[in-house]
Amino acid sequence: MADESGRARRVGEWLADAGRTTVRASRTTAKATANGTRKVGQATRKLTHAQGADRTGLGRLIELSAIQSSGDALVTGALATTIFFGLPVGQARGSVALYLAITMIPFALVAPFVGPILDKFRSGRRYVMAGTLFGRGLLCLAMAAAVGPNDLVTLFAAALGVLVLSKAYNVSRAAIMPSVLPADITLVSANARVALFTLVAAGISVPVAAGLATWLGAAWTLRVAMVVFILVGVYALRLPKHVDSPELEETEEGSPRFRTMLNVGPTVAEAMWANVAIRLFSGFLLFFLLFLVQEKHVPGLEPLQTIAVLAVAAGLGGFLGAAVANWARNHSPQLIVLLTLALSLVTTIVTAIFFNLWAAIAIAFVAAFAQELGKLALDAIVQREIGEEVRSSTFGVVEALLQMSWVVGGLIGLALSLAGSGVAGLITMSVTLAVSCVWLIVRRRTRIKAQNSRVRAERDTANLPDTLDTTKPLTNPQT
Repeated sequence: MADESGRARRVGEWLADAGRTTVRASRTTAKATANGTRKVGQATRKLTHAQGADRTGLGRLIELSAIQSSGDALVTGALATTIFFGLPVGQARGSVALYLAITMIPFALVAPFVGPILDKFRSGRRYVMAGTLFGRGLLCLAMAAAVGPNDLVTLFAAALGVLVLSKAYNVSRAAIMPSVLPADITLVSANARVALFTLVAAGISVPVAAGLATWLGAAWTLRVAMVVFILVGVYALRLPKHVDSPELEETEEGSPRFRTMLNVGPTVAEAMWANVAIRLFSGFLLFFLLFLVQEKHVPGLEPLQTIAVLAVAAGLGGFLGAAVANWARNHSPQLIVLLTLALSLVTTIVTAIFFNLWAAIAIAFVAAFAQELGKLALDAIVQREIGEEVRSSTFGVVEALLQMSWVVGGLIGLALSLAGSGVAGLITMSVTLAVSCVWLIVRRRTRIKAQNSRVRAERDTANLPDTLDTTKPLTNPQT
């Protein structure tokens, strides 16, 4: 008995020691994790608040945009399991086409009013941005309730609402960018910095969203997204007060000054239409390749593996596009937009000739790169060329056109994927991009030629020489 009691005592002591060791290890791990998280947070804060971004509010805007993009990633991951992969390929194609049609028609009716409404609330933009986030949180709750009974009407309607509110947030963010711009940062660089952190946050959140959707299901993933949107909505209220602009002075007629999209100028119009072509190409490519891969018309890997590789390529392309925009800084954004369109055209032609897995990866990379870089250049052009009184209205119309062109491209991609031929669809898109590229180049050359002619005519009228020595004062004040 003594031996047994001794063995029991030793076993108890061993278990107690093991328990204390486990507790100490857990505390050490938790402490290391907390320290690592704190260091990552401090490094991130240092990057987001660099070059005076902490003083102007740009740093907080970057953090806000990054966190809300994580919420969007959670929504996308949840919807992907219910719409894209939860049905057979044939049924999924019909559901996606229905979703695109339902998305486009109401969005075309609602989106043009988003900008003017935001312009009317220029003195409360923080609250508008917070409202778009709170609204998305509530819609996520509605979608979570619709997933179980497979209520597609509620699911699509709520998804449309999330899309519209997401675009409203983007419009507000783009409109306030000049008001939070530090002196040492250009508009293109500031937009690129927001995009870089947004893409990183989304890239981290996408696998998390996929894991949550697999582990907890789509409904709980949407509930997690709701919590993220609510919390980040509270954070939006902490943006600096100077992002809220004073009310406009009224004109003699008693109404605020207003300019229509017809008066945005040729520079904004050219950049906008180039981005419409790029966004059409992006929407086409997403759904075209998605269904070609699922129907095994892209040999090389299993469908899910191919989709994962293409998604990684697109993510890297978008990240590189934002990085190049940050590097470009003071380079002409008009030229950047045209170059991205030309790059999309050349890549599409090459992919149509050498269509295989590697070509599909390359075109996915280039499409994301062109979309990101072209959109950042367009944002900088609008922020530079358009007055603050109608900047939100302009961005609202731009976002609507880009979204609708993406939807139209997606529908074209769905239709052409029925042929089961990657070459035929890419040739069709090559012709579309070529027409757009040639038209914009001819239009730009014609405009520049007309401007030069006007300058020469004015010089001739004023009797000015072709070249002036600006280092010497003019002897005749009339010239």
